[in-house]
Amino acid sequence: MSAVLVFKPAETAMSAAAETKSTAKSTAGPALTAVPPAPTFAAPSAAGEALRDFLKVVIPPLFGIGLLIGIWALVAIKSGNIPGPDKTWEAALKLFADPFYRNGPNDQGIGWNVLSSLQRVAIGFGFAALVGIPMGFLLGRFTFMNRMFDPIISLLRPVSPLAWLPIGLLVFQKADPAATWTIFICSIWPMILNTAQGVQRVPQDYLNVARVLGLSEVKVITKILFPAVLPYMLTGIRLSIGTAWLVIVAAEMLTGGVGIGFWVWDEWNNLKVEHIVIAIFVIGIVGLALEYMLLMLAKRFTYESR
Repeated sequence: MSAVLVFKPAETAMSAAAETKSTAKSTAGPALTAVPPAPTFAAPSAAGEALRDFLKVVIPPLFGIGLLIGIWALVAIKSGNIPGPDKTWEAALKLFADPFYRNGPNDQGIGWNVLSSLQRVAIGFGFAALVGIPMGFLLGRFTFMNRMFDPIISLLRPVSPLAWLPIGLLVFQKADPAATWTIFICSIWPMILNTAQGVQRVPQDYLNVARVLGLSEVKVITKILFPAVLPYMLTGIRLSIGTAWLVIVAAEMLTGGVGIGFWVWDEWNNLKVEHIVIAIFVIGIVGLALEYMLLMLAKRFTYESR
């Protein structure tokens, strides 16, 4: 009887332990199931990102140029008088095979005509810069001079540049100086106005410090005003060069001689319309190059972009 009383609790304990062990196995079973690893994706390489950025920059302009050529081809087919892209391309290959030939004063290659136009623009533009930029500093610095010249500038600035061409022919009696005068008069206004605006936007604290230090007017202009006004001044120069390149073509059509404007008019008289189309693209490319160079120069001196 006592043996039974001794071994009975042991069996009960063993069965309880077995039940606990089986319960633990059944509970821990799902937790031990292997979980598949999450899929991993390789990061895009630097070359792939560079290619993507390059395509974002290149593809939209290509679509735009393709659209322009398509419209041009349709207009050429419908009209019958305007040369299409294929005919213009063939003429361009012949034209640019020797762009710097000379067969006399009035028969020169398109390269010489472009250089002659650029020379006139450079001379007229240079004189406009020599006069317009200092005048802009004076108008922005001194209120009396600004009020004195404001009605004159407001009166003369809206006048078409070609309206000044007869005055140039009357005064200079020659076509080249008259065309240069026209470039000068149309280029000077953006330089004056933008430079004066830049001077007026210089913080007054800078000028107060200069007054306390006793700086002369020359040092105020060279050390304080010029660095602050330079971005505005370059913006005026960029606007002026674009206007000058537009005007020189029309001025040369009226004055004659050597130049891209005269070349266009001469090709019209020779009924070479494909050459006129080529000249349109040449004028646009040269103007775009001038604009881009001055824009890069302006960004170089824009302090906000640094």
